[in-house]
Amino acid sequence: MGTPDDGKQQTLTLIRGLPGSGKSTMATALAAQTGATHLEADQFMVDRAGKYRFDARKLRDAHQHCETACDEGLGTGNSVIVANTFTQIWEMQAYLDMADRHGVALQVIECHGQFDNIHGVPVDKITTMQDRWEALPAKYR
Repeated sequence: MGTPDDGKQQTLTLIRGLPGSGKSTMATALAAQTGATHLEADQFMVDRAGKYRFDARKLRDAHQHCETACDEGLGTGNSVIVANTFTQIWEMQAYLDMADRHGVALQVIECHGQFDNIHGVPVDKITTMQDRWEALPAKYR
C-alpha cells in the first residue's frame, strides 16, 4: 500500500514548530510541489465565511478531524503533510502510528523561523508552548 500509482513513494510529512515559525508556508509549498494533501488542525477552525476563528473548545475536535483526514488520505494512497505545533512528542503519536500502520515513509521537519503568526496567537501563549517544547528524538530526525 505504500506506493501510489504514479510511482512516487507515499509519505507522511509532519511539520512542527511554534506559531509564526513558517509551518503553514512550508506545508503549502511542499503540497504544491509534491501533490500531497496538506492538513492542519487550524483548517477546522474556519467559519462558513472562510474566516479563521480560534475556539479552544473545538481544539480537540479539530485535531481529531485532522487525524481522521490524514488516515483516510494515507488509506487511499495519497501522501499527506500535517503542519501543527506538535510541541511535545506525544502530540505526534497518532501520526507516527499511522505511518507504521500504512507502511509509508515518515519525515518530520522542524520550523524555527520567526515570522508574523497568521492566527494572532498571543505572545504569552507562544512562550508557554516554547517552554513545553520537546526535542525530536534522534530516530525521527
